[in-house]
Amino acid sequence: MTAFGATSTTDEVLAGKNLTGKRVLVTGVSAGLGVETARTLAAHGATVVGAARDLDKAHRATEPVRRDAAHGGSLELVACDLASLKSVRACADALNKAGKAFDVIIANAGIMATPQGKTADGFETQFGTNHLGHFVLVNRIAGLLKKDGGRLVNLSSAGHRFADVDLDDPNFARTEYAPFVAYGRSKTANVLFAVEFDRRHKPQGIRATAVHPGGIQTELGRHMTPETTAAMIKSIEEANKAAGASAPSFSWKTIPQGAATSVWAGFVAPAEEVGGLYCEDCHVAERNDNPASRGGIRPYALDPARAKALWAKSEEMVGETFN
Repeated sequence: MTAFGATSTTDEVLAGKNLTGKRVLVTGVSAGLGVETARTLAAHGATVVGAARDLDKAHRATEPVRRDAAHGGSLELVACDLASLKSVRACADALNKAGKAFDVIIANAGIMATPQGKTADGFETQFGTNHLGHFVLVNRIAGLLKKDGGRLVNLSSAGHRFADVDLDDPNFARTEYAPFVAYGRSKTANVLFAVEFDRRHKPQGIRATAVHPGGIQTELGRHMTPETTAAMIKSIEEANKAAGASAPSFSWKTIPQGAATSVWAGFVAPAEEVGGLYCEDCHVAERNDNPASRGGIRPYALDPARAKALWAKSEEMVGETFN
């Protein structure tokens, strides 16, 4: 298998791949990584169903997807506001009613470092949107994932290192709110969800993985000030120095580079090598508990017992049980 890395792009990862006949759901196709993910999949022949909160914005943003579609590739848009379980359930109901199977689901949509707030259902905004919205959507349509080959790719982040999930106070009812702590909780939840989903669906030949796209300048950072961004980069550089001379300096990825790990994990990497794990820069990340290192996956995010506990807590919060 060709070795890819941090600078690999979506088209490089999928070079020579004909995805004709593949059907893929991608959430968050109104900007950034979601648009690029949909574009490269459709360009290689896949039928892409793109979910977005704002369909007008998504239609404008996905013009490159329709322009580059080839080999029978196409794009269909569906409405889904992950911050509203009513919207999520309506989207899932419509997809189930259509009854068309998916080869891959890429749970790409997300928000980052938002001011304190609540979703339509009263959940802390980042946990409710990034985790619970996808938790309900994916589980409700899990029956559409093809057995013996279906995959779920959850977009997490190196931001999972900011915080483990807090199952006793997921909504910051008793904890002082901090935007990046909330983001870290939600991104850890994305990994743990993949771990438990993989365990539950592996017997049917369906695998799940979580990925870190890298540092990319997209709309995801719209709540960050230039000062916050500069401070974040400074802290990363300081961590690099502490890790030793071999650590690479920080650099932004392009959007095609950022989306590469998603399509690599969904269509290129052997399922048995990525199932239940966390990937970055088009490879499986190593477990790394060193606070001075920006790479790798914190062990708590892959803890199977923690993953089961989060699943149970998530079911309790959304009022649904998923087999």
